[in-house]
Amino acid sequence: MRILLARHGETPWNAEGRYQGQEDIALSPVGIGQAEALGERLRHTRIDRAVASPLQRACRTAELALGPERAALLTLDEGLREIGHGSWEGLLASEIGERHPELLQAWREAPDTVLMPGGGESLQHVADRAWPALARAMDGLGDDDTLLVVAHDAVNRVILCRVLGIPLSRLWTFRQAPTTLNLLEGGSPGTLEVVRLNDCAHHTPLFGEAVHRAL
Repeated sequence: MRILLARHGETPWNAEGRYQGQEDIALSPVGIGQAEALGERLRHTRIDRAVASPLQRACRTAELALGPERAALLTLDEGLREIGHGSWEGLLASEIGERHPELLQAWREAPDTVLMPGGGESLQHVADRAWPALARAMDGLGDDDTLLVVAHDAVNRVILCRVLGIPLSRLWTFRQAPTTLNLLEGGSPGTLEVVRLNDCAHHTPLFGEAVHRAL
């Protein structure tokens, strides 16, 4: 089984560096273009099932990636929502640094230790719902089938950490650019292997910088 694990396209808050978490922010014109470029790249790729986060930036990215002829493949799963940033949502990193300097430093240096303030989540909370969502999406697919999953930065990272066998404390050791593709292969969630990581060749040159500034 092949899994195309993608991140949504850029939003205005991504461009501004705002922490958006579970705020339902739409794609920017740049993000729409990125999603359309992803769709062009996948136009001749067989896709047997598609699942996305219900937040509109992920759902719309999935729709544009699939194209109208494959739109009926798409379903939504709440387990793929982005991490809940609590009271950080909508804030710039500089604003968070003024209000919670020690917590922001921990988020950057030891992210697995952070519970987001104001009713937010931890990375473990995200992992505990995202991994079952991936398993549900894979259920019933055959060895030759291809699954498209469109989610979010933190969601993709916790899934990839588990597949790679690395702790959540190492979450920042790889990148997840807007509409990036990660290719996973395996017969079950427990046997998945990473074939490609953070591939955004459809909109960024090899040595370019596909920027993301905040979750």
